[in-house]
Amino acid sequence: MLSFHELKLNNRDPVYLQAVLYVKRQILLRRAESGDRLPSRREVASQLNINPNTVQKAFKLMEDEGFVRTSSTQGSVIYVDDEIFGRIEAELTRELVKSFVESAKEIQLSFKSVVELISEFWD
Repeated sequence: MLSFHELKLNNRDPVYLQAVLYVKRQILLRRAESGDRLPSRREVASQLNINPNTVQKAFKLMEDEGFVRTSSTQGSVIYVDDEIFGRIEAELTRELVKSFVESAKEIQLSFKSVVELISEFWD
């Protein structure tokens, strides 16, 4: 069962989005896979010390995006196929690169400098 104890919430982003992003990262890192159960909404709210309605909003979004399925008999479980994994991988990679480029531009690094630094640290 996936635990939310490791999730460190910040004050910048909506809490429900942080919970969704946490699950996506666990999937991308292969720490969570298809069939893994999620704690109940009340358990997640207790683990994170947040309102259960916030957790419900996160679960609804994960269900809408297709990587969590909920049934009355099994509760909520992760569902990931190749298409969903690829979509999550592309989304998180894109956000990572976007954030990096924004930071590089903010400190006025040139494109050439960024490419040189990436080449240096890639190996």
